[in-house]
Amino acid sequence: MQIRIVKSDGSIEPYLHTKVLGTFHHALALVGADNLYAAEQMAEAVTFYLYRKVSQGTLNTEKVHQMVSDVLASTGYPDAAEALSDYRLSRKLQRKRIEVIADTGLCSASEFATHWDKTRIAHDLMNIHNVDRLLARAIASAVEEKILNMGMLRVRKSLIHQLVVADMESLLDAHRQLATVG
Repeated sequence: MQIRIVKSDGSIEPYLHTKVLGTFHHALALVGADNLYAAEQMAEAVTFYLYRKVSQGTLNTEKVHQMVSDVLASTGYPDAAEALSDYRLSRKLQRKRIEVIADTGLCSASEFATHWDKTRIAHDLMNIHNVDRLLARAIASAVEEKILNMGMLRVRKSLIHQLVVADMESLLDAHRQLATVG
């Protein structure tokens, strides 16, 4: 019994309760209601519902987001639901604005520029470096978080490469350490 989630880039990954828990916790924190217990209870309700109603099959991220928003709104946190939607829209706009530029000296705004796409990072990690898909997505997400936090609209490929290498090394090291413990 495994629920699959279709991500916005079209990839499919297993449903992770911890991601839903993190989303609830983040939404509550956005409005100053940083209540881990409430986040845990709401995430449990969503996961329970999904396994009872969906059981096996796929959902898209928008459907899960809508469920999280509905639960927040119906449990006395409509401001957290609105803040979460605003946050998601803001992140989507930030991603659209970022251009990745080549490392060839000074170039014009349109020359050698492509739009930001963390899926490309995950794809390269899987195909070139033979990294597991979930680990590749985690590395790509960590790199994206750093890029977005920098607030830059133009990012050089070499900077992205350095961030990927650093995160790949630390996450692979942590992955190896966990494998020896388990």
